[in-house]
Parts: sequence; structure tokens; C-alpha cells
Amino acid sequence: MKFKYLIIIFSILIVILVLITALLPALLEGHEFAVNFKFMLLPLILIITLLLTCIIVFFILNYRLFSLLEREDWPALSYYLENKIYTKGRYSTRNVRLLAGSYLVILDYISVFNLESKAIHIKPSVIEKNALIFGAARILSGKNKEAVDFFKTHLDKGKPAEKQWIHWFYGFSLLLCGAFARAEQEFSLLADSSKNALICGLSAYFLDTSIVNHSQNPDECKTIVENSRTRIKRAFKNADGWEKEVNKMGTDIHVAIIRKYVDEAREWLFGE
Repeated sequence: MKFKYLIIIFSILIVILVLITALLPALLEGHEFAVNFKFMLLPLILIITLLLTCIIVFFILNYRLFSLLEREDWPALSYYLENKIYTKGRYSTRNVRLLAGSYLVILDYISVFNLESKAIHIKPSVIEKNALIFGAARILSGKNKEAVDFFKTHLDKGKPAEKQWIHWFYGFSLLLCGAFARAEQEFSLLADSSKNALICGLSAYFLDTSIVNHSQNPDECKTIVENSRTRIKRAFKNADGWEKEVNKMGTDIHVAIIRKYVDEAREWLFGE
């Protein structure tokens, strides 16, 4: 859906919600409310006008960005964001995330690392807040050892939902490096305790298909796998439920990067 239509729909919803909030008491209180309504009318109009003005200004200021995202013109989007970041110095979390993501889409890993090296000196916090993207760039570019070191330094940082994904990618990086024992430790913990279905399922999938044969405790590993598999199948019933959960996170670049394994885990879980 076009961004401008979303803005229009959102604006209409705001008007409707504000009007309902203001007029509902009139239906409940009748004449008594009507007497005082004129004193509420002006503030109501001012509130609606202010909200709509903010929405319109936000849309106008970001129209170029929205249009490029809508067209999925990644080279043009990269150029636009480079001007914002490098020329104007706007190293915001959103700008850095979008630029790094655009580079990943066009497989320009060198530019991702150049962005990281500049941002870390100017505003280090944006690297921490976008650790999944910069770490994933190392995996995609074949720098698995660097990915292990990068994710290790960012463990238990960021928002709660991102922490588990950082742990998962840390385990995945270890697996790619052949460090099966350490990867098993990470994946076992996530498969056993993560409330994120994708993380739980993916962890159990790799434990079963890649790690159990290298495990020092294969029986314990298999038990964790079966418990996790049962828990996920009980929650989702079938592959459609799993796919709906995937689609909720479909716009997250770190999920898109591992989509192949997400699909393989679905087949492993549900046999479809």
C-alpha cells in the first residue's frame, strides 16, 4: 500500500477516534452535556488540527524517503541516505539502519563496514542499536570469525527482543566456524527457554541437523530438541501458524537474511 494512502487512513482514524471520545459522553449524558459542549468544541478542533498538522509535516519532510522505500530503489535510497548521514551528519539510528540495510540488499558489504567505521567514531550508540545488521553483514560476506567476535561484544545489549536474536546469531556464527560445543550451548539455551517461536524453532532445528552428531551429550541434546519441537507444534498446530509468525517479522532485515533456514525449519517442524 502506498505511504500516502496510509497517511490519509491514519489521519481519518485520528479524527474518528477524537470525535468518538468527545461525543460519546453526549450520548450518555444527554442535555447536560450539550449545554457544556460549546466549551469543548474549540479545544477539540485545536487538538485535531494539531495532530493532522504534525502528520502532514512529517509526511512532507520524509516524502522522498517514503517514495524510495516504496519503489524499492535501493541504489537511489543509498545515495539519499549517504547525503543525510555523511554530508549533513545525521547519524540517527533510523538513518544508519536504513542505509546499512540498503547496502545489504545490493550486496555492498564494503560500504556497510565503511558506514560502521565512521559511525562508531561519531555516534557509537547507533552501532549497538543496529548490531544485528552489522553482525549479519559479516556473516553474509563470509567473515564468520569476525561475526563471532562482533556478536560476542554485543551480547545482552539492546532491547530484550533483540538480545535473543543477537544470542542466536552468535550461536549461528559459532556453528559456521565449526565451534560446535559453544554453538550447542547457545542454541540449547534458546531452544529450551526462548519465548520467540522463530528463535526457538531455528535453534532446535540446528541442534538436530548440525550439532547433535558433534555433541558430548547427544541424549540431552535430543531431549531439548524434542521438547522444543513439541512446544512449537502445540503452539502453532501447523505450518500456516509458523508462517504467520514469520510474516510478522518479514520486514526485519536479519530475518530476511536467514529466510532459507526459516523455511527449512518449517519443513523440519511440520513436514511440509
